[in-house]
Amino acid sequence: MAMMLHYALLFLLLATSGSAPCSGFSVGRSIIARPRPIVASLYSSKTSVEDNMGETIQSPPPQASSTQRGVARIEKFARLPVWPVWQGVFLFFASKIFGEEVAAGWENRIGGRVCPNFLTAEATSPFVLLVHHRHSFSNWDPVKYIQQIFFPEGFPSHPHRGFITVTYCLKGGMVHRDSLGIKQSYGAEKRHDSKHVQWLTAGAGIQHEEMWDIEPDLQDEGKLLWSSSQELYQLWINMPSDYKMSKPNAELLEAYPVASSTSSSTIPDNTTPVVKENNDATTTTVVAGEYKGIRAPVDSPTNVSMMRVQLSKDSSWTHNIPSSHETAIIYVRKGSIQIGTQRIPPHYTVYLTSQGEELSIQSLEGEADILLLSGEPLREPIASQGSMVMNTQPEIQQAYLDYQLGKMGLPWSEKLSDEEWQQHVKRNPSLY
Repeated sequence: MAMMLHYALLFLLLATSGSAPCSGFSVGRSIIARPRPIVASLYSSKTSVEDNMGETIQSPPPQASSTQRGVARIEKFARLPVWPVWQGVFLFFASKIFGEEVAAGWENRIGGRVCPNFLTAEATSPFVLLVHHRHSFSNWDPVKYIQQIFFPEGFPSHPHRGFITVTYCLKGGMVHRDSLGIKQSYGAEKRHDSKHVQWLTAGAGIQHEEMWDIEPDLQDEGKLLWSSSQELYQLWINMPSDYKMSKPNAELLEAYPVASSTSSSTIPDNTTPVVKENNDATTTTVVAGEYKGIRAPVDSPTNVSMMRVQLSKDSSWTHNIPSSHETAIIYVRKGSIQIGTQRIPPHYTVYLTSQGEELSIQSLEGEADILLLSGEPLREPIASQGSMVMNTQPEIQQAYLDYQLGKMGLPWSEKLSDEEWQQHVKRNPSLY
């Protein structure tokens, strides 16, 4: 009965927010119904453009000069209640009563929602999908144990081909097992030894399982009643056609504090440089790309940058985006920022203008935390369906045929022990 009530509320939420029910976070119109983005009414300009669902939205007048990147468009995507559902439903009603920004602050503290940013791959190349997860698992929550019967606490084995997934943990962590026989634990907690990012190249094909690494939060260790906070980004990056059938690989990246004067040649492999500036008023974590001469060492066939920027109250941050990175996107995780004259609240997605290099961001009422993505468009055809991203529909069909034939190994139950899973992988090896 509790589950029926939760999903009745979920249906009500989605209907009220104008979103269609979503069967997963995979991309592909023939596989799922995509939630309609909730578009911000932030502009007084009458200029309009079409969003990725073909709807007309208001766009601000151009803000950028020939050398500056400004705001081209702003969207807010639906936030769906999950892990736990009841907290996500509470946050939905809180946003209606107290306002979105109050609910955003509460979500940051208690969790219970996920926000899939369904990007328009043709317009946001090379980026296909960005998902922001914020969840909480509590041993005192009876709904947790009911949900476990029907829904695993994570993502059981599933296939990918043709792109890169980047999983960046902000709280908690993940446990990864794949069809290559690789197991990895990573996250934002002390037990993860600063290994907070997984860079997974699906290439020709891989199956993997990602389950939440549920342990008591630091302040709850040793307590009878505890909670486990979980938060991460997952980003899908398209790969050039010449690399889509490359050998799959999964590597962990470790946070590595550096001085702003550090030479890139001295930065170890498999790290994400963390740069503090202005008396620690700003912190920039470089997952991919280059910031003020400091380059992340991760090897990517796609020309991209991915940076987390944390700003204290009333601080500013500047960055020169490479001119070849015509695609530039900002997601505001926490706080509010200003770009030019435009204020952007938390949980909004900002598409920047494609020309110019200079980007300047100001934090406003309090601390701010953003994710900056920029990249060079691939300028290749793209076909995406479910968990595969290729160039043509026949290639998508071939990918699923190869999966069904077991060329990526065979799926396994998340309930298998590590020994049982290893035996399964040996009996059903991946051909890639």
